[in-house]
Amino acid sequence: MREVRVKSSVLAVLFSVAAGVAAAQTVVTPPSKNKYTPAQDVQLGREAAAQADKELKILRDPQTTAYLERIGRRIINAAPARLQHPEFRYTFKVVDAKEINAFALPGGPTYFTRGMFIAAQSEGEVAGVLAHELSHVLLRHGTAQATKATPYEIGTIAGQILGAIVGGRTGAVIAQGSQLGIGAAFLRFSRQYERDADILGAQLMARAGYDPRAMASMFRTIAAQGGNGAPEFLSSHPDPGNRDDAVMAEAQTLRVANPIRDNGEFNNVRQRLGANALPQQDPYYGGTPTGGNPGVYTGGSVARPSTRYRTYSVSGAFQVSVPDNWRQLPGQNGATFAPDNAFYEGGFTHGVEIGVAETDTNTLRDATERLVNSFAQGNPGLRSQGQRNTSVDGRSAIETALINQDQHGSEIVRITTVMSAARTLLYVVTVVPQNEEPQFRAAFARILRSLRVAR
Repeated sequence: MREVRVKSSVLAVLFSVAAGVAAAQTVVTPPSKNKYTPAQDVQLGREAAAQADKELKILRDPQTTAYLERIGRRIINAAPARLQHPEFRYTFKVVDAKEINAFALPGGPTYFTRGMFIAAQSEGEVAGVLAHELSHVLLRHGTAQATKATPYEIGTIAGQILGAIVGGRTGAVIAQGSQLGIGAAFLRFSRQYERDADILGAQLMARAGYDPRAMASMFRTIAAQGGNGAPEFLSSHPDPGNRDDAVMAEAQTLRVANPIRDNGEFNNVRQRLGANALPQQDPYYGGTPTGGNPGVYTGGSVARPSTRYRTYSVSGAFQVSVPDNWRQLPGQNGATFAPDNAFYEGGFTHGVEIGVAETDTNTLRDATERLVNSFAQGNPGLRSQGQRNTSVDGRSAIETALINQDQHGSEIVRITTVMSAARTLLYVVTVVPQNEEPQFRAAFARILRSLRVAR
């Protein structure tokens, strides 16, 4: 998301001393199509939250958690009656991760990263992020998007919704453990849902006593943290276009009596979570690789692929051989293979990910286009370098070459796709830093030659 310069006339938002909300505010309504009931939102959210609590490192700090919950409750209590669901159960947890992210699951479980706290410049900015996230919950965007994207039952999509809402590589890793693999990318919120959450969020802030302009300020703060790779928040919360202008224009229709100002508590919490306290090395949290402890990205050198290979099988999906100095990180319908020092929190810098994704087409090219587009949504720095026809296990395949710019620099990404069954796409994603690609090229080619696709 690029920073949008806000016109000075828009910045001159006047807040009345009168309490309440102006009548001219935009009317935001939930999506008209949602096959799930509010009770199923709660069930989905509960199942996804259970997985989040396992996959993510939850910060056990009562003071910080209580502070986040007080802000969140203030916002939820300000929601209009037409959007309230008595069965929803709101919880608030802080994730001990440096990534700038926040997400709320259907039915109310809400997560806020340590990195987001550190990035925020005021309590109002924290409230702005929470108001946006809780608007997604109130408008039931998670299950509305699932209604459009998948025919599967609740038990099969909880992890997918979690992965899609978390976004970025962290979300992709979480989703890999569920039955639909990379299909989580298709569940990310649309730009219209993002716009609705922005507008409703601004209204909730005003009703709760916060200056809604702080939401626009926080979006600018998040965008400014991008560097070579956008914060994970932006991968699952795409800019709907002119985001700042839209929020600021809505703020002009709202009135707040004595907006809540910062007090010592915000500064105390932020200092507790300060950058100097963040762990310098983050363990990969997605399970235990075969034959060893979870991989750790330490910033050290990554060994070249061994010339000796080991064969792995994922039941009902594929069989593949990889260098024997690579570790396996299994998923339910796929796996990631990478060497030591290549793992980091949320992904890997060198290696291969193989899995299957459900699709709504039997056409390889159409399915490939959807998959590649889903990767692009989650990785704003990804750029296509072209496609070529190839083969995998005697079947027609497509190889898409890409280059990605992220926090680790420039990397070469290749996505090879093949139809493994009716409406099932098998994908192979190889990743390596651009300057090391020649040392890994032969290994990636051998992996693809060894791949055997389930019939």
